[in-house]
Amino acid sequence: MFTGLVEELGKVRSISVKNDGLVLSIEADKVLENTKLGDSIAVNGVCLTVVSIEGKILFFEVSKETVKRSNISKLKPSDFVNLERAMSPQGRFGGHIVQGHVDCTGYIAGIKPLGNHTEFEVEIPSQYLEYIIEKGSIAVDGISLTINYIVNNKVKLNIIPHTLENTNLKYRKIGDEVNIEFDILGKYVVETMKRYGFSKEDKLKKLIENF
Repeated sequence: MFTGLVEELGKVRSISVKNDGLVLSIEADKVLENTKLGDSIAVNGVCLTVVSIEGKILFFEVSKETVKRSNISKLKPSDFVNLERAMSPQGRFGGHIVQGHVDCTGYIAGIKPLGNHTEFEVEIPSQYLEYIIEKGSIAVDGISLTINYIVNNKVKLNIIPHTLENTNLKYRKIGDEVNIEFDILGKYVVETMKRYGFSKEDKLKKLIENF
């Protein structure tokens, strides 16, 4: 489990095809501390297992399903990626629950200054809109963010200077593909309502009645 608080930016060293998946190598620094073979690290929000360590280079094997669900296959050598080690029991929970299981990818639809902050607009596939609410949480490339507003199938996100400077958002451009993971609590509520046959219109009403 992760929190969506990025620890550092790693640099992609290589990416190659292996069987029906990929092998990814990333140069890192901070996340190397106490990391051993078999540990989990979130790479742009994707939970990957460390299969080898050579100096400051971490190696990961990426499955076919992960390739299909995420933007991992779009990475190139020298690209910067967000890295976060799995949360320790002693750690502070500063973000929100992030599993590292990417639901889909979205696209950067807009970037504009907002005072000292920056507003990012991310387009979400319409079939996933039921998983998002205003002021709810979302992970974009593994970054825990709060949804300010929802306009049609786009979410507006207010990025503070610290987050912009310390994540790969500072390299993002309009049209870039990003990994999206929706709030696990919201997903469970929606899927439970579906399982019991509640329509979209009465989900909230039924939830309140049965609380």
